[in-house]
Amino acid sequence: MGELYFDNGKETFLVHHRKALSHHMSSSHFHRTYEVFYLMSGKREFFIKDRTMVIEEGDVVIISPNVLHRTTNTEMPAHERLIVNIHESYFIASDGSHADILHPLFEKEYVYVKCSSHDRMTIDALANKIIQEVRDKKPGYETYAQALTLQLLIDCCRLMTETGYETPEHPSSKHERISEVVRYINSHYMEELSLQRLAEKFYVSPYYLSRFFKEATGFTFVEYLNNVRVKEAMTLLLSSSMKANMISKRVGFGSVTHFGRVFKQVTGHAPLFYRKR
Repeated sequence: MGELYFDNGKETFLVHHRKALSHHMSSSHFHRTYEVFYLMSGKREFFIKDRTMVIEEGDVVIISPNVLHRTTNTEMPAHERLIVNIHESYFIASDGSHADILHPLFEKEYVYVKCSSHDRMTIDALANKIIQEVRDKKPGYETYAQALTLQLLIDCCRLMTETGYETPEHPSSKHERISEVVRYINSHYMEELSLQRLAEKFYVSPYYLSRFFKEATGFTFVEYLNNVRVKEAMTLLLSSSMKANMISKRVGFGSVTHFGRVFKQVTGHAPLFYRKR
């Protein structure tokens, strides 16, 4: 259908607009920027951290850095969406402070904004202007697109302040049950976990758990566990001087060799490359 992609090459600002008949994210997704996901048309199933939600046309989801997420098709796979990734450094004023209106973004790992038809006109106008700036590439377009993104974030935070924070319902009781499993993995990833042990803990068959875990989250059990472990390892690589073999044990990998292989599979780079970068 149609696609527009811009990356400033610094991993701090990215714009991706897509119209598609169908799309499943092929890989897991977490990054060091805030992500703004605006669904311009259609319907998407969205897994974020520990829950699955269905978002509809006009909804905005803002995801904090390093929060694992993935989108998949619903029964209506055709959709149009805009994604903007922006680093927190663009929010900081000259005195080092953040605007008070943006505090909801720093207090939560993700926020969900349900727009009224009136509010959506404002969000639509900003989204389309961001797309136009990146497409036309007139002088100063990147700075202008960043300013428009900040305006969009402020408008979303104003809406949350006025209407309150909404938490979407689980699509079904099965999804709610899988959220319990995901929260357990998020808290016990450093332990020796297997599908069999999890199935026993939650009183279901391994086959049922495997099948519905994939259906509810978009991840296989092993894929999700590996991504959580790698995400935690990345934090330790950046925030400590701990050696790779110690980090691999800390996050639950049986050997440093396996850790290195999985880390590269998830991130595209070896652990030491990531630390140096």
